[in-house]
Amino acid sequence: MKVLQRRMRWIPALAVSFALAPALGAQTTKMPTTPRWGTGHVDVPSAAVLPHLALVGTASAFWVDIDNNLAVSEHGWISGTSGPFEEFYQDAAVALGLFNRIDLGVVLQSLNDGEAGGGSGTLAGAFGQLALLSPGAASSGLGFAVGLRTVTQPDYGSGGAHATGRLGFPDNTFRSYGPDHELNTQWTSYAVASAFLQGLDNAWLPMHDFTFSLGWGNGLFRSGASLPWYSFVDSNGWFGGATAHVGLGEHGLLNLSGDWNGFDLNLGAQLDLNWIRVGVHHLGVNYTEGVSVYRSPKLGVLASLALCPGGESVLCRAQLIERPASDTIQLPAPPPDTIMVTREVAPPLPTGEPTDICLATGDAVTVQITQQGDTLVGPSRASLRELRQSGVGFAGDYAQGRAWFEGDEPLTFEQMSYQKSGDPVRLECPDIMRVGEYQGVPLFAGRDAERPYEQLYVPVRPGVWQMYENLRPTRG
Repeated sequence: MKVLQRRMRWIPALAVSFALAPALGAQTTKMPTTPRWGTGHVDVPSAAVLPHLALVGTASAFWVDIDNNLAVSEHGWISGTSGPFEEFYQDAAVALGLFNRIDLGVVLQSLNDGEAGGGSGTLAGAFGQLALLSPGAASSGLGFAVGLRTVTQPDYGSGGAHATGRLGFPDNTFRSYGPDHELNTQWTSYAVASAFLQGLDNAWLPMHDFTFSLGWGNGLFRSGASLPWYSFVDSNGWFGGATAHVGLGEHGLLNLSGDWNGFDLNLGAQLDLNWIRVGVHHLGVNYTEGVSVYRSPKLGVLASLALCPGGESVLCRAQLIERPASDTIQLPAPPPDTIMVTREVAPPLPTGEPTDICLATGDAVTVQITQQGDTLVGPSRASLRELRQSGVGFAGDYAQGRAWFEGDEPLTFEQMSYQKSGDPVRLECPDIMRVGEYQGVPLFAGRDAERPYEQLYVPVRPGVWQMYENLRPTRG
């Protein structure tokens, strides 16, 4: 009971942190799913958190296959009899993201009836993490988070609780061994810092990012270092991990991870395809032979599904650190229009008010507007109305005359819907930049606007633009 009381002191401390922490932006590179810590590397957490209201369900498992004659129960071997040992262990977890800064989750480690005669009882637990610092989605930077995890203790029908095994499954040989080997694994608190770094921009390499994490914790990260099968290591609670995130087109992300959880070196690979994740992991790579279930290499698998609020969460698509959009859009130069003048215009030339208009190509041209509202173009100041009869006009693609524009239909851009808003306006080319296109018509946004864009501008005709607004307000 005293141990439980000491661990419970973390709960009000974390609650105060939740209340005082400032709101954070969406996380940077999307991190892999882990079996025990929500988002992280292979078997250690990172400072990343899930987006607001994102719900992720994960099922994982690993195989133990040992063929040896060293199964000594008083030293913590999984079996009290010599010979081969094979077992398949599974667990499951559900994690929820809140306010872009909190992860909360529940975990089911094992199902058992708990009756006398060896039943361990059901092992279940919960975890939470608070991101205190995040660089945001638009740049590299540092993140910092604190977390807490708890798992129930098995009793095997003996009436006395045993320590919770670090690998999650019930094991009646994993227990306290007196004051020199006190095991406090039911409650684990930790702090972790992560560096989210943008990868190299190189035409020979796919888009990629890196995440490096370093943390310290007690419980599962520290307790048990003095036990016989862990006597070779004294982690003092330190753990670390690294992940390379490789973009695979618009909807894919490959995560290659490695970490040290204080006792074992682990490697893993995880493929992220929209809202589905599948992965493999190799636990205990630092062990060359299977001496025991704790000191042996183990092969594991993982599958994860993500539910994305509104269908627009970053979990529904691959995400790396955002690269800033270039202010200069390189477009093929349109072929010059040839104006054939078949009649002479007697001097003086027609006159008008010089005016700059912004074309759908993003270029500005100077024309003359007469008092009658006619537009004169070219050195000969020919009437644009007469030139259109010959099929000559300004460069660029415009929305006027297209069915979706004339019918006031909403347009879709980057999985968000935009509705026509207000009357057409005139814009200056230096104030806007091209961000994409919709059904052959280019789309523009304010030069200082950031994704996701709240307003888009569609060229209606040369110099005239129509604003479209996001139907759903952007969350802060």
